[in-house]
Amino acid sequence: MEEEKAPIQMLHLKLPTDPRWVNIVEKNIEDILTDHAYCEQKAASTAISFIIGFPDHTELVSEMSDLVMEEMSHFKMVHELLVERGLHLGRERKDPYVHKLRFYFPKGGSRTESLVNRLLVAALIEARSCERFRLLSEELEDPKLRRFYRKLMISEAGHYTMFLNFARKYGDRKLVDQKWQELLDFEAEVMKDLSKGETIHG
Repeated sequence: MEEEKAPIQMLHLKLPTDPRWVNIVEKNIEDILTDHAYCEQKAASTAISFIIGFPDHTELVSEMSDLVMEEMSHFKMVHELLVERGLHLGRERKDPYVHKLRFYFPKGGSRTESLVNRLLVAALIEARSCERFRLLSEELEDPKLRRFYRKLMISEAGHYTMFLNFARKYGDRKLVDQKWQELLDFEAEVMKDLSKGETIHG
């Protein structure tokens, strides 16, 4: 158990999710699972965008290729949970959390700077997802869903670490760490208005 919790302690998020968010989840399982499915699909699309945008970064392309397959397998698992409950995949919703993070860094700059910024945003999205999945794995009443989110929590922790390590590899470590801390501060402010909706990041 300690080994599973260790990655969570390394997320360094500045503001934890309000535990009352789980009450919203319990009452809106279909909406949450639908949103979660689209989150996995978007994560796969993000990995593909890294491959298309930076094909000359061989190690990154290799890892993103694996990530595409993993994220789509998660999408399939979430969809199967919906079907098991006699539910169906609803329509995609906008994700204000992700939207705000992606527009945090100004456009322009070098290709490397753009890559590092995108990697940092991806790392933070994975970190917050990991934190939320941990909460679901501990607080949901449904034992199957608790086990499911425990498994995905561990997976998201690995993704967070991978993206952050790539950012530090391709950029100046001191500058990257400074940007990371500033992004964490910004994300904490964004989170103050969330934990109120029936979405994974809402």
